Amino acid sequence: MWTSNKPASPNAGIASQLTIGHHWPGVGEPERYPNEMKIRLATPSDSDRIRAMYISAFPDGEGETVASLAVDLLAEITVPETFSFAAESDAKIVGHLAFSPASDAHADGFLGYILAPLAVDPNFQKRRIGTQLIEHGIAELSKIAVDIVFVYGDPNFYGRFGFQPDGALKYVPPYELQFPFGWLSKPLADVDSFAPSGNLSCVSSLCRPDIW
Repeated sequence: MWTSNKPASPNAGIASQLTIGHHWPGVGEPERYPNEMKIRLATPSDSDRIRAMYISAFPDGEGETVASLAVDLLAEITVPETFSFAAESDAKIVGHLAFSPASDAHADGFLGYILAPLAVDPNFQKRRIGTQLIEHGIAELSKIAVDIVFVYGDPNFYGRFGFQPDGALKYVPPYELQFPFGWLSKPLADVDSFAPSGNLSCVSSLCRPDIW
């Protein structure tokens, strides 16, 4: 799984056509929080700082894998667009979260996103930065008619944001999961009208069985 807020057991790690490079109107406007922290869209120029933050946030051997995923998603051009959000305090990136599109060939007009990865600088944890990143990201996705958001992570943590396992059962993740109980979804629209799903398709950066 791809978050530094991972399942307690087993302490786990995760529609309109856009012109390439175009940002949805209104998405990614910097939002300020107490203590001079702001959340903004990350850019490729943030790659080194984001990589370092992930390596510090995850255990040895896992940090580099998740850091590479975060940086790869930041560089990948997708349609619909992949969104990377950075939490910044005093010019330091203290948290990061990415949302990448997921498609379902069996559901015409379906627009889903996968939340992955997420991390907060260890020196800035317990300050609700992860919570603010998730809430900010979901609010931004709600502006662009996203139907559903998926995550592969701790049900106890993500349940606080409305992610549940029942709704995710209809959607087969791109790869077999080591911990199936961590496959969760949060609908942002009425998804009951869509036909039963085949396998979801994800962006290239997530097309690695070893990270699932």
